[in-house]
Amino acid sequence: DDDDDIPQLSSHTLAALQEFYLEQQQREGMKTSQGFNQYSIGSIEEDWQLSQFWYSDETASCLAKEAVLAAGKGGRIACISAPSVYQKLKEQDGEDFSVCILEYDRRFSVYGEEFIFYDYNHPLDLPKNLLPHSFDIVIADPPYLSEECLQKTAETIKYLTKGKILLCTGAVMEEQAAKHLGVKMCKFIPKHSRNLANEFRCYVNYASGLD
Repeated sequence: DDDDDIPQLSSHTLAALQEFYLEQQQREGMKTSQGFNQYSIGSIEEDWQLSQFWYSDETASCLAKEAVLAAGKGGRIACISAPSVYQKLKEQDGEDFSVCILEYDRRFSVYGEEFIFYDYNHPLDLPKNLLPHSFDIVIADPPYLSEECLQKTAETIKYLTKGKILLCTGAVMEEQAAKHLGVKMCKFIPKHSRNLANEFRCYVNYASGLD
């Protein structure tokens, strides 16, 4: 019988699949319902295949506050591969600063003109309207703990910043961070919404409130 060749899902797998789709529908429904904040952390889910790990709410708030203070009144802030800081900055409506997000994940294009597609493999492949040294502070969280990734991201950072840099990466990258960006480790220890195996730290090249 030809029907024997058709793979059948077990009742357990089928039930799990239906539950998954139901949860997905509920999440989508939540997103379109009134009062949903498109800038809240987690509104776009982590994609581990893209090495995405969102900061905890407390860490994102702390880094956003630091960025606003460092940028100054009317300051410009660039977030490179750090969407949770961007989202937290956007929650601060009415604050006197502007911000953009450079990100490989095109799901963040929902944020309109402030989204800039960014691939660290092509560090200077940027839109013409992103002028050199036009941001008061650049916050970056390179997606991979490798010197190649840090070095290429550093090219973008140095191109965009007027001077101030806030880097978030693994503690193991301390030497390379100093070498490529002249930044020093802060006392503040960033946390993620899910625990990471690698110790994570912040680095700056200016007198910050993170010490």
